[in-house]
Order: sequence, then structure tokens, then C-alpha cells
Amino acid sequence: MVLRLAFMGTPDFAVPTLAELLAQGHDIAAVYSQPPRPKGRGMETEPGPVHKFASAQGLEVRTPLSLKGEDEQAAFAALNLDAAVVVAYGLLLPQPILDAPRLGCFNLHGSLLPRWRGAAPIQRAVMAGDAETGVMVMKMEAGLDTGPVLMAERMAIGRKIAGELTEQLSRLGADLMLRALSAMERGNVVAHPQAEAGVTYAKKISKDEARIDWTKSAAEIDCLIRGLSPWPGAWTEVKGERLKLLYAEPVSGKGPPGEIISDNLLVACGEGALRLKRVQRAGSKVMAADELLKGFSLSPGTVLG
Repeated sequence: MVLRLAFMGTPDFAVPTLAELLAQGHDIAAVYSQPPRPKGRGMETEPGPVHKFASAQGLEVRTPLSLKGEDEQAAFAALNLDAAVVVAYGLLLPQPILDAPRLGCFNLHGSLLPRWRGAAPIQRAVMAGDAETGVMVMKMEAGLDTGPVLMAERMAIGRKIAGELTEQLSRLGADLMLRALSAMERGNVVAHPQAEAGVTYAKKISKDEARIDWTKSAAEIDCLIRGLSPWPGAWTEVKGERLKLLYAEPVSGKGPPGEIISDNLLVACGEGALRLKRVQRAGSKVMAADELLKGFSLSPGTVLG
């Protein structure tokens, strides 16, 4: 059955779900997204990925700074929606917004709730060394990611970086949302309350926490690097400049923390060592570690950090 929907999302992670809703013929009455923000060196205002995609599809895009005002809430209610689909929108929905659609508002969240409620669940799962993560569709309520769960899919993290995992979960989540909406419309799905135990919060990533502390173990630093790759990128200092580390491999090795202990960028940690594989100098492209060494001498004994 065709549903009349509002879609509410902002980043790349949300685009596959909107695309699938359109492909399945659902009626997208309006798209809500974060207002365009200054971006790049020129700080020119630029719409987000969902805004760009929706505009290209000829959809109405609304970019309110807040949904707390009566005018915005009345405009939303006037859409006469069956449901609202929310994917990484970036604003909390007040109760009048949650109550307006006939079936409710449904959020696609990138974690295995109640673990990693909040803004950066995929990155936090990788940074914490979790073995798996997933996507869940939940019926929204006033709390932060506290609503009952309709459907879920799990995914092993393995050696994935956060960027790769985000892309894979966005596609998996798009399919999950379509299945959840279909089952909900048929009355074939039951929403289960989240567990009270195991709640953690995925606070927004701070650039300050991206600096590498080489006294930590290789395993911990590896998780940090993969969790912050490609953005904002874990970093260290060497020869007076900042070097982003986007991928590395934990290996055996011993030496003073932060010291390069072999010719192929093996760096000692507080426990074990990391072989650097993919790096980026300030103002340069991402490159393999051996490519970096062709124009930037980093011999054994050099200390990072």
C-alpha cells in the first residue's frame, strides 16, 4: 500500500532510505533536513546530501531551525501524513510532531539499541571495539532513541572502518525500513520495548579526542583510527606537522610509545605496535604508507606525537 510520508534526514546515511521509499512508490509529501551550512575553505553555504537528493527528485524540502514553534507544528500536521520516516535528521521531535502522523514517527538508528543511543552510534561502536553493530527501526517517543523496536538487523564489524560500515548499514537500513513499514501497515509487526540494561550514549565526535595517545595499547589505538576514518581522522604529530592515520594493523612489537621501530612505519605503542597502512599529510591526498615515505623521510627512531 502507498503511504503518505514525510522524510526527515540530513547526511549521506539517510539518502538510501529516501531513495528506496521513492522507488517503492510511496508519496513523499515533504522532506525535512538541516539548514544549509557553510562548508569547505571558502565557507560557502551548501545543502546537505538529503537536501540535494530530494531537490533533484523535485520534492519539497523544508529546513526549519527548530520544530518547537506552533507554526512549524501546524505546517507539519497539515501534511495529513500516514507516517514520518526519520533517519539521522539532527533535531529532536517535540510531542506534537510525534503525534501528528496517523501511524506515528519511525526512526532508523545505526546501532543495536539500547547500546549507543545518540549522535554517533557507528563511530562509537568501532571506537569501543564492539564485535558487532546493526540497524533498528523504532517507533519514536519523546526520549532520545528510547522508543520500542519494530525490526533489527545485525552486522559484524570485523576490521571495517567507520566510513565503510556506515555505507553498508545505510543500505541495510533502507531495506529494513521498507520491510518495517510494510509489516506495520499490514499489522504484522510488534514493537518491543528496549531493554533497561546496557544503555550507552554515543555523544557527538569531538576533534579533541582524535589525537592519538601512543601510551595506549595497539588494539585501543587501532579502534580509534578505524572509528574516526575517514572523518575526522585520528592524528598525530611528526616533524612539526599533523599526520592523519586512516588505517593501521596491530602487530607484535616493542619500543618506546610513539617511536618508529622499523623502516616500514611500524610504531610502538604502550602495548604492541601498529603498522601504518593509509595516511594523509595536511593539505595532501590520502596515500599508502609506502607512498608517503617516498617524499617524507620517517626513519626508525623518529618519535610521533
